[in-house]
Amino acid sequence: MQVLRDVAEGQPWPEDRAAEVKIAFCSYPPPNFSRFTGLRWLQIESAGFSHLFPLQLGKTGIQVTNARGVFDCPIGEWNLAMMVNLARDVRALIRHQEARVWDRSPRFSSELRGRTVGLWGYGGIGRETARLAKTLGMTVHVLTRSGRKARLDCMCVEGTGDPDGSLPDRYFAEAELPEFLGGIDFLILALPLTAKTVGLVGEKELRALRKGSFLLNPARGPIVREEALLAVLRDGHLGGAALDTHYHYPLWPDHPLWTFPNVILTPHVAGTTFSPHFRGDLLKIFQENARRYVAGRELLNVVAKEDLN
Repeated sequence: MQVLRDVAEGQPWPEDRAAEVKIAFCSYPPPNFSRFTGLRWLQIESAGFSHLFPLQLGKTGIQVTNARGVFDCPIGEWNLAMMVNLARDVRALIRHQEARVWDRSPRFSSELRGRTVGLWGYGGIGRETARLAKTLGMTVHVLTRSGRKARLDCMCVEGTGDPDGSLPDRYFAEAELPEFLGGIDFLILALPLTAKTVGLVGEKELRALRKGSFLLNPARGPIVREEALLAVLRDGHLGGAALDTHYHYPLWPDHPLWTFPNVILTPHVAGTTFSPHFRGDLLKIFQENARRYVAGRELLNVVAKEDLN
């Protein structure tokens, strides 16, 4: 059984005995992916899988697993850092430092303790964010399709996250979306980009948030409708936003999002392959799944077929 690994992005894989390859481990499938007709399992190095959509793998017999769990800790820390920065308006404090302005306004002394964070989606990133938020005395609300459930089918770094789903103060069903949005101070998107989630958050949803609340998007830019976000920022309904994922890569220099003093833009670095733990944790996923594959057992981090098309 052949396993293909470490072929440069955008380069074709060697085609000798291509049909004999059963397993592929890569970031991006190569241009000649269709030649590997015997492929049965594809392990990718990212949690997101929208780059696989053109392959329509949900209609094939290929099982896809991703790197869920590897990015939970760094993105959870990014979420926490952004909430602190937004709540205390650290951007303004830095501007004041650079301009030698001494301003002790009350807005710079806000606390996270006692505030409510809303997690839309409760996979590994949401669970690690919940764990960190609870240590700071925050209330945690979760909106999810499945309610409370244990996380048994995905990789989880020991000592992190919320494996049994017990941390949130309240779970909300999809039908309770307006109540969920109206009761939180921070909305954090923690769900994948699929055909169902593109444009999921529009102006109606953003205006259902409390005036002065904050949006954090470490998931994927297109989950939030661009013009809707700009509208609620322009009229001051949102207190601010932190965006690690964007509508254009790179975000062009004259894009209006650069101009808002209450928006933090980071260049998709919340959870990256630059993390010191990335390679080791990713290898653990592949090794465990290789053992399961050989034994005929269910794999970890399986991407649902309906989400791949």
